[in-house]
Amino acid sequence: MEPLFSPALYRQRHQFVIDFVKRNKPRKVVDLGCGECSLLKWLRFHREIEHLVGVDVNGTRVKKNMLGLAPLSAEYLQPSYHQLCVELYQGSVTQKDARLRGFDLVTSIELIEHLTLADVQRFSEVVFGYMTPVAVIVSTPNFEFNPLLPGLISRFRHSDHKFEWTRAEFRSWAQKVCLDFGYEVELTGVGQAPSGQQERVGFCSQIGVFHRLGAKDGSNVLFADDADDVSSYTLLYSVNYPSLRDNNILQRVLLSEVLCWAEKLKSRWIQEETGERDDKEGGGAACLSQQHRETEKRQTVCGAEMKSPVEQCWRAASEYEQEEVPGTNGQEQKVSATQHRCVSVPLAELWSCSPKISTLSGSLSNLRCLLMNNPRVKLSQDGWAVLVDYQDQDHEEEGCDDLEHSDYAQASHFSHSAELEDDWEADV
Repeated sequence: MEPLFSPALYRQRHQFVIDFVKRNKPRKVVDLGCGECSLLKWLRFHREIEHLVGVDVNGTRVKKNMLGLAPLSAEYLQPSYHQLCVELYQGSVTQKDARLRGFDLVTSIELIEHLTLADVQRFSEVVFGYMTPVAVIVSTPNFEFNPLLPGLISRFRHSDHKFEWTRAEFRSWAQKVCLDFGYEVELTGVGQAPSGQQERVGFCSQIGVFHRLGAKDGSNVLFADDADDVSSYTLLYSVNYPSLRDNNILQRVLLSEVLCWAEKLKSRWIQEETGERDDKEGGGAACLSQQHRETEKRQTVCGAEMKSPVEQCWRAASEYEQEEVPGTNGQEQKVSATQHRCVSVPLAELWSCSPKISTLSGSLSNLRCLLMNNPRVKLSQDGWAVLVDYQDQDHEEEGCDDLEHSDYAQASHFSHSAELEDDWEADV
């Protein structure tokens, strides 16, 4: 049956949902009968969705595929401002669960034909009468198309199908739903018939797109009645994707960027001082050279006036560390006479050289506040410069590797099976 359609029919059904999401930008989406989570694996990449839920009566099948919805390693290493919570439940679409009320979009792809007609009525009451989503997409086989499917030896396309509706039967059910629960419907489909037969048999999969009346603005307000806290579904999987809206994640990403650029600028300064800097180098070197040309005023860093935005300074070990040396009578004594060499990188320099730092922190003063109490970064006495230990050997950009040793790398092992799988449904 598959060679009749290109792309394959199941892909056309999923693409129909994806196109709807792109146009209408729902924030909360639930897929009923999610099965192998194939549709959910595509929807999670659409940033307009903040809450993505899958429900299926077969918990074993959901558990087998749920790790495919885990965040990818790259999403831990480079989180965005996008927020996404993914949840998977085991439960029947004929039962109510208050956690699924008030969604923007409910999808039911090739599901209702697996229900008895009595359960279809309960499905209508639960989805349209109780969950009250803004929009519902229902797809089901078109019985009139079956004679065109080669190799179909039974009356229905699948042994578990309890019925397969004609276009008139599907239209009748859809219109009744609209009258009973306050929706309007557009009937369409995917999988076109061969040339000259489209009008006679229609689409292979017929689709109804329901919109709740009074919800044209895309908002969803729950009805006051029947608001009982029913929880009949079993939660199998839940994950919150890393997001820069989480203040802890924001600070970690910002710190990594600060350390990376501080090392870049320190290394360029050392090369400049020793005459080893390659004039062709870009990135931090170009930014630093421009700042050297533009900066005319002296800056006070580590208690001394500097002509250069990035400068070497000395600090007493007593300010940051004290050495213990053997003393008389077997006692140890504190000595603060040693000096410690470091390179001072003004926050203003980091701000101007890295668009990411300026974007993440929002303002120069906010950048200072975010770094002030972080034990992994050393600031000057006035807090307006990052102090980087001076090293004779060039360790350029070593700060860029810090993130690999952070919680992101530790957490990313959970996404080992998160690669997209082509585990699609085999039937049309």
